[in-house]
Amino acid sequence: MPKTVFEVDLTKAPEEAAQKPHNRWHPDIPMVETFKPGDVLRVECYDWTGGQIGNNDSANDIRDVDLTRVHYLSGPFGFEGAEPGDLLVVDILDIGAMDDSRWGFNGLFAKENGGGFLTEHYPNATKSIWDFEGIYTTSRHIPGVRYPGLIHPGLIGCLPDHKLLAEANRREAELIATDPDRVPPLACPPDASTALMGLLKGTAADTAAKEAWRTVPPREHGGNCDIKNLSRGSKVYFPVYVKGGGLSMGDIHFSQGDGEITFCGAIEMAGWIDIKVEIIKDGMSKYGVINPIFRPSPIDPHFDDYLIFEGISVDEHTGEQYYLDAHVAYRRACLNAIEYLKKFGYSGEQAYMILGTAPVEGRIAGIVDIPNVCATLAIPTAIFDFDIRPNGDGPKRSVPDIPVAMTS
Repeated sequence: MPKTVFEVDLTKAPEEAAQKPHNRWHPDIPMVETFKPGDVLRVECYDWTGGQIGNNDSANDIRDVDLTRVHYLSGPFGFEGAEPGDLLVVDILDIGAMDDSRWGFNGLFAKENGGGFLTEHYPNATKSIWDFEGIYTTSRHIPGVRYPGLIHPGLIGCLPDHKLLAEANRREAELIATDPDRVPPLACPPDASTALMGLLKGTAADTAAKEAWRTVPPREHGGNCDIKNLSRGSKVYFPVYVKGGGLSMGDIHFSQGDGEITFCGAIEMAGWIDIKVEIIKDGMSKYGVINPIFRPSPIDPHFDDYLIFEGISVDEHTGEQYYLDAHVAYRRACLNAIEYLKKFGYSGEQAYMILGTAPVEGRIAGIVDIPNVCATLAIPTAIFDFDIRPNGDGPKRSVPDIPVAMTS
């Protein structure tokens, strides 16, 4: 078995852990440990909320979650010989759930507390719990579906350097300034009040926390990319910005649809990752790499039949025509799929959660034919225990009236 280099205790809050994670990105965070290229490591990870969400039938915890206290990352880890400008080649050898935590959750955040891709349509906090049985998952809150897991880290990346840190803070601050009172906000600026800075202590930690990145978005260094295909057998090439690389990871998902549209998305879980790391010297300039690149898992779930929904860049409320807007087009594809699934007895919230948790495929089918982007969302028909394909008899209500977890 690989050496466990980062351990988590799910009975304690991350802030109380013996081995401190970090929930901000900053170049001054010290390495937990430095390893030789080729070493095989096991890294344990908290769920992305650090245990704020419970296995129960109430969505009060989703409503009240503190989004400044999320993404508790295991790391950072250094690797001998890694220098700025190199590529850190990370092989994901294996990944799984903690033995004492074989369940996960999905939620729709309240609009005033983060929201989601479809928050204007589904503004209230709701939750579903998912149980794991081998490679499959089912939910007591969403009947009629069962799918295999494509377990992956939603968040993995290397520490930024001071130059990149400052540049991202500048551009995100400018974006926020265009609509500073927007709900949900346009971006997540630094917030020192709940920063957990790993092994960085005292005044140095306090100073760094004031400018440290929040972990919500992906950036050039990787981070919260939520790419469902980074599973067993994947290989990721990360730009190196600081000596040693500073690789960290967390936010493990059991299963996710492309886009992770529910935001408290995918099926969130605590778990572990086995990795091996190599280095390509001067790889950033050799290959022109600015953002990470990756090779997907060779053992993705395979489906041979999909029902595919199209969407175009026309606003669903006002009918406003947008020019080649992929965000609007994908939203329309998702909404079209939700309306379809509601015909079989699902609530809108349940259908929305299926799109966030099932291995659906999102595509930009066309982005050149002015004025409309055509985006598609492909749902594997085999994940349902009834036939969702259209026929002359029309849809039949096929799922019992079981609600998702709501707030009280």
